Amino acid sequence: MIAKLSKYKLEIAGLIIGAIAGWCYWYFKGCSSGTCFITSKPLNSSIYGAVMGGLLFSIFKKENRKQVNN
Repeated sequence: MIAKLSKYKLEIAGLIIGAIAGWCYWYFKGCSSGTCFITSKPLNSSIYGAVMGGLLFSIFKKENRKQVNN
């Protein structure tokens, strides 16, 4: 369990930071009329931020690639 968590620690950090950023966006900017799907509710905004944060942070992950000599 710990090995899997340490393997995905960058993505988990991105999820957490993204969720916090999404909630902050809802709190400070948000959609007051309620017609905006993402920013009308804090849960929607936090989930969207978590997904975007996870995707953004996964870009910076280094992969171990084995070179194949032909």
